[in-house]
This record gives sequence, structure tokens and C-alpha cells, in this order.
Amino acid sequence: MTPATRSKIALLGTLAVLLLVVPLLFPSAFHLRVAALVWINAIAALGLALLMGLAGQVSLGHAGFLAIGAYATALGPRHLGLDPLLSMLAGVFAAGILAFLVGRPILRLKGHYLAVATLGLGILVHLVVVSEVAITGGPDGIQVPRLVLFGWRVVGPEIWYAITGVVLLLATWIALNLEDSSTGRALRALHDSEIAAAVAGIDVARHKLLVFVVAAVYAALAGGLLALLNRFVTPDVASFLRSIELVTMVVIGGMGSIAGAIVGAALLTVLPQLLTFFHDYEHAVLGLAIVLFMVFLRQGIVPGLAGLFARGRRA
Repeated sequence: MTPATRSKIALLGTLAVLLLVVPLLFPSAFHLRVAALVWINAIAALGLALLMGLAGQVSLGHAGFLAIGAYATALGPRHLGLDPLLSMLAGVFAAGILAFLVGRPILRLKGHYLAVATLGLGILVHLVVVSEVAITGGPDGIQVPRLVLFGWRVVGPEIWYAITGVVLLLATWIALNLEDSSTGRALRALHDSEIAAAVAGIDVARHKLLVFVVAAVYAALAGGLLALLNRFVTPDVASFLRSIELVTMVVIGGMGSIAGAIVGAALLTVLPQLLTFFHDYEHAVLGLAIVLFMVFLRQGIVPGLAGLFARGRRA
């Protein structure tokens, strides 16, 4: 068994055990709802980790794809009479198509030009959901119908905890397999040097577009689950701050680390709940905590702690 396979099994096993243990340690409805939000944010962060950490491409408008999944889940039943689950899947497909169409010209850019282009895409989606009041509900948002499967009403934080947890486990398995595949090795090569990757025979444009579409699909899936969990969608889901929050999850957890994306999502979802007793200083304390993490663990939490553990064993 290769080290990569052992690492994959260890991460999936740890995540599966965590999914089983959390309800036993925190059985209240509030804690299970927060945990479900952690799993949803982790799904979106996983896609961004593949895009930024594995392929080295920057996206500052990723919340736009999150909003596409969320609003498709709400608009399908309201305007087309579609089932909420089918609407969510349609939103995931639409996000993938949009990423494919806009990714070809956008991904020709590099560095801060690429960052600004993706930022513009996110702002455009936000403007659409705010201004099209008759369709999206505008700033007031739109209600999402309850999901019904085979006559069974999906309701309760326990059910959504299980659903989002299983989806996260599958999403993590897919991301790990992609990372360990020939495509993943090609993405790591173009992360180091696109010129060297092209010389080695790697189709740089195709691989960059592929990972961009995958990241968009992950974000739209997370957006659809978020809409079904909250049963309400507002334009905040497409805001610039939401995009920055997703990027921060990836960076603080560890760029290029699948486990780091999950840890970063958990930290930035749970920490604000723990800091509510600071009241007016909540955001200041949260910002200070993020700064301290980045100062003392510059590579991110997971790679930083792994490095410290390895140095301790050698010592």
C-alpha cells in the first residue's frame, strides 16, 4: 500500500468516525445544525482547494457559483414547478456549464488579472440576484420549498446533518482520487510552472478549465444544500465577503491540503459561534485569531502542524 493510499484511507476513516461521534457528543438541534453548516462549507472549500492549492489558480468570486446552486434550488420549484432536488441538480449542472463557458477566456489570465476577472464574475452574479426582484426576490430573498423524497418530508437537523455529512464524505473521496490521479499530478505540475508543464506535454488550458469546472460544481452543490437546509436564500450567499470567507478557509487550513480545507471550513464556521459572548468585538477577535494562525502556521493549520510533528519525531 502506497503512502498516498494510506493517507487517503486515514482521512476518509477519520472523517467517517467524526461524522458518527459528533451527534453523540453534541446531540442538541443547534449543534447539529452548526455541524451541517460546517459540512456544507467544507464541500465548497474542497473545490476551491483543488483550484487554488492543487492547480494554483486564484478565484475571488467563487460565491457566485454558490449562489447559482442556491437560487436554482429555490427558483426551479417556484417558477418551473420542478422538484427541489431536481432543481438543485440543475443548478449544479448550470454552474458547471457557466464555468466551462467563462473559464476558457478567464483562465488565459494569470496572477492578479485572473483574481480580478473572477471577482468580476462573482460581482455580476450578485448584481443579477439583487436587481431581478421579480424572479429572485431581490434583497429580500426567496423562500425554498421543503424537500420531499418518495413522500417523506426531509426535516430536522439530525436528517440534514446525516445528508450533508454523507455528501461531504463522497466529495472528499472524489477530491482525494482526483488529487492522486494523473490529472492531479498534471495540475501540481502546472501549479509549479505552466511553461515547464507545457514542455512536458501537459495540456495546460484543458487541465485548468477542468479543475475550474470541478470547483464550480462543488460550490453549486454546497449552495443547493445550504438553500435546502435554511429553506431561504438571500443575495448574501453571492456576496464578495462570502467569496473571501471561502478563500480564507482554504488558506488558513492549508493550501493544497484536502484535510486543510475541511479544517479551515470547520474553524471559520464554528469560531464565530464560540465568540458570540464578545458581542461587539466578535469580528475583531475573529480577525485577530486568523492573523495569529497565519503568523505562527504560515503554511496553514494542517501542513503546519504536520511539519511540527515531523520535526518533533526527528528530534
